Order: sequence, then C-alpha cells, then structure tokens
Amino acid sequence: MQNKIKLPTNFTNYLKIDNAELRFQEATEVANKVIAAGVEIYPNMDHAAIFCDPPHLVAGGLKQLGYVNGWDARCYPSPVDGCDYINVSAKLPSDSQAHKDGWFDYVAVVHPVDNTAREHMLGQGYGNPFIHHLTWRIVPNMIGSVSDLSFAGHTVRFMVEKRKVIGDAIGDEPGTLIIALPEHIMTHPQFEDTFPNWIGDLEPDEYQVEPMQGGGYLIQFFVLTGGRIEVALRVDTTQTFNPKSVHKISEDEISAVQT
Repeated sequence: MQNKIKLPTNFTNYLKIDNAELRFQEATEVANKVIAAGVEIYPNMDHAAIFCDPPHLVAGGLKQLGYVNGWDARCYPSPVDGCDYINVSAKLPSDSQAHKDGWFDYVAVVHPVDNTAREHMLGQGYGNPFIHHLTWRIVPNMIGSVSDLSFAGHTVRFMVEKRKVIGDAIGDEPGTLIIALPEHIMTHPQFEDTFPNWIGDLEPDEYQVEPMQGGGYLIQFFVLTGGRIEVALRVDTTQTFNPKSVHKISEDEISAVQT
C-alpha cells in the first residue's frame, strides 16, 4: 500500500464549515511528519469530530454522501469543558464513491445537550458547525499466528512505541494513550501480570486501559494541544468508539477552546 494521504475532494459541496481548511492544513502537516518518521497511516482519515447545532447541519450532508448515521446504534455522552454534549456516529461504506474521494471512515456528529453547552460551543468563534478534530488511522503491525494475548501485547507495545516516535516528530507532548482491548484479553488469567511489560516506562497518568465494548482494539492518542489532531489504531471493532474512552477523552483530553 502506498502511504499517500487523501482529503475530501468535494468537501464544500456537502458541508459548509468555516474552520475546515485550517484543520485540513494541520492534519496534512501532522501526516507528513508522521510518515516521515516511518509510521504508516491509511490514506483516508479514521474519523472527524464535528460540533454542530442542530445535528442536521452535518448529518444531512453526510447522508447525501452515503454515510449511515447512527450505524452502531450508540450515542456517546461527551462532557467537554464541563458541558454536556452527545456524539452520534456516522459510518461511510468503504466501497463508496465518497470513500474513493477521500472522505473519512467515520464522522462523530457532536451536538450540545442544553443551552449552556450551546452557548459555550458558539462562544469560541469557530462557527457552527466546526471541525473539532481529525484522526489519522495507523496501519497495525500484524504478526503471524499467535495467541490472542500475545497479539494484544504486540499491539499495545507497538502503539507505545509509536506514541513516542510521533511525539518526537511533532514536537508536542502526546496525549494520554487510551487503550481499549477485547474483554477476553482483560479477563485473561495472565493479563494483570503481563500488562506492565507492554506499556514499558509509561507513567500511570500517561495511559488508560479498559475493555472495548463490542470487541476489537481501539488505541488512540492526541498529538496537538487542545485535541485538534489525533491518531488511532483500530482492529476488528464493531462500533465507532468506546463509551469509557469517549468520556475520558472528552473530559480530560480535549477542549472546545483550542488556541
């Protein structure tokens, strides 16, 4: 696979977002540095998180593109800056024309629950809607036939290493490594003894580990201050996000104030 990135070629035909050009510029700069550091990413972004009110400002255009709004039958409470938001995910079929045109695999449509959150969102001056963050998807380092526990350890160690590599390449302190693993891995009799070896010298406040709802792996961290650009590794997930991860990220890793 050639490691060339894609951005939506017809973005403004479907979504009118004032800060889109800035976010795409930041995402491109990050991608170029990540690739130059030897980290392989998929051409299309994993997801975009777009704040808006009302949701149809974004969901309508996504529907026209072929996204399935609410595809995973989940909504994800997102307490950003002490304000309450709800995140509803849309998924784009991988064989769609829009995906070929560079659109994201998923979009988190995030809307305020009450007027307090709405006023806080609008008060930042980014516009309505605005792209909060964009996420590149890291290509996993797959290995041969091994046990599930060995694969989990290999994958976590891989992302611990990439967090350091990417942090050095970007020149910004990376965010918390959010590690969501299949539940049967976390309940494995050897997990508690082996997990410390996977995370190396990370301090307890530099990572969070939890079971992935619906199965699979989702390991992610932010690379720019304020949660503007993120990277993630995703393997065999059946839903876009993990509720506990979303809560942690929303509460501690991101802000609507991104300057």
